[in-house]
Amino acid sequence: MAKRPAEASDQDLDAIKNGVRPMQIDHDEAGEFEDEYEDEFESDDDLLEAGVDGRPDAEREADEREQNAMEVDQGTFIPGRHKLSAGETLSPDLSTYEMLHTLESPWPCLSCDIVPDQLGSERKTYPATVYAVAGTQAERGREKENQILIMKMSSLSRMEREEDDDQDESDDEASDPILETKTINVGSCTNRIRQHQTPQSAAGRAPTTLTAAMMENGNVLIHDVTPHLTSFDTPGAIISPQQNKPICTIRAHKANEGYALDWSPLIAEGKLLTGDSTGKIFTTTRTQGGGFMTDTTAYTGHQGTVEELQWSPSERHVFASASNDGTVKIWDARSKSRKAAVSVQVSKTDVNVLSWSRQTSHLLASGADDGEWAVWDLRQWKPSTSMSNDQKPSPVASFNFHKEQITAVEWHPTDDSIVLVCAGDNTLTLWDLAVELDDEESRDTAGVQDVPPQLLFVHYMETVKEAHWHPQMPGSIMATGGSGFGVFKTISV
Repeated sequence: MAKRPAEASDQDLDAIKNGVRPMQIDHDEAGEFEDEYEDEFESDDDLLEAGVDGRPDAEREADEREQNAMEVDQGTFIPGRHKLSAGETLSPDLSTYEMLHTLESPWPCLSCDIVPDQLGSERKTYPATVYAVAGTQAERGREKENQILIMKMSSLSRMEREEDDDQDESDDEASDPILETKTINVGSCTNRIRQHQTPQSAAGRAPTTLTAAMMENGNVLIHDVTPHLTSFDTPGAIISPQQNKPICTIRAHKANEGYALDWSPLIAEGKLLTGDSTGKIFTTTRTQGGGFMTDTTAYTGHQGTVEELQWSPSERHVFASASNDGTVKIWDARSKSRKAAVSVQVSKTDVNVLSWSRQTSHLLASGADDGEWAVWDLRQWKPSTSMSNDQKPSPVASFNFHKEQITAVEWHPTDDSIVLVCAGDNTLTLWDLAVELDDEESRDTAGVQDVPPQLLFVHYMETVKEAHWHPQMPGSIMATGGSGFGVFKTISV
């Protein structure tokens, strides 16, 4: 992020943006050019031995590294670590983005999800279009205004580049983003929302899109939002009151608030996990007739709130859970005992979020309340009955760069070395776990305090809570926070 000096004039800022730098000239000095190194060296060999500035190479290079490190350390503003001076504001370095757009919502939405579309996979052309769902968090006393938002974000243009000036106008031409919404009134804050899409039928019928929303009042609402999504591209389409009603309300949690839910990626008809503040986890399955059936016998074992649930991307009956008791547990949904198969204490604080790698299914990422996030190799996890305290596994990677709670973590859908992380310090960071520095590079970056070499990118966003990679637009991310939505793509991923 870039800082704007408090006392800089607009004229100065415009000059700097245009690449103009002030030239300082000492008017007291004039005369002929003199070679300061004249007669200092008797031969070329002496020059090579002493270095071009008259010092040995090793001494000169050491000074250069120290100077460069100091400049980086002093000039790099890190949100959450550094504070702005009076009158300063943060502004993004636009040269680091391929796409960057912000869109406002009527109330903060602290959870969102991207809806797959029929516009094609591996899309890299602009302007881009994103379909998504989100749930609002209206202020106290106005809970009845809460809604589920079904959204179409279009005209998401690519960033303008100087090299584009010489090119002909094309579809990449910059335009203002457009946010279209359809709303469903729900009367309670949405703690977490996730979408599930059934595959296209053999007869060519379009996929059905379901949303599950974990509400503050303890209920879980399932809606069919297919008509809402279709209406964006169907002129004159009207959503009936019946289509705004939930097709299922899960009341198994009673009045216990919950934050965790996840649709199985391997069960096409739809199977849902939900967890609550008492540590109970329930499964709800869609029947052949289109209805839903909740198994009221809960999975138990957590000593606190179930903060996150994730189905395995490769095994139909396996899921993981995280809790504020500091543990991550692995479950077999077929177990008659309804007890966890594996339980590992991964943090001394709340474990808020999990992400299971889609590419390497034995890798699981976790994020905790103390700001640490870690990657675990599940092949090192043994059944609870066979693991003593001194045999607990260690993470294959862990980072404490963030100093506030981790609120989201998600693996890149096609690259198992790239991870996005959201935190309470108002930043969304991108990480490349494949990066390793050699000794020389480590010396060059020694002055950047507490910044791991795996850190690729830092994106600032007010109260960022959750973010997701777009599965059909490589490298594109949608994030939600206190000031609305952000859709962006960096040039580094």
